Amino acid sequence: MSLERNVDGAEPLRGTTAGHLLRRPARTARLGTGTLACPSCDAPVAPAGVLRPAEPLTCPYCATAGPVRDFLSLAAPSRPARVVVRVVTAH
Repeated sequence: MSLERNVDGAEPLRGTTAGHLLRRPARTARLGTGTLACPSCDAPVAPAGVLRPAEPLTCPYCATAGPVRDFLSLAAPSRPARVVVRVVTAH
């Protein structure tokens, strides 16, 4: 059995197969709770998963398009379309 090295030169960890890389967990910090809603019509937008601020997003009601950051509001009080905003730092 031959062990391949990971991209960083380290040997694979026990329990992994050669050729598969393990991602180190990133640090996360909760920035706050916000609202994800259309900047034009204020319709709530439900994310389909984790989104980055620059990713494109489209309003399901009026089709306004723009980056996620244009749809996000951290102003209080948050409305029913609440999302948790986290800052992720990679190692």
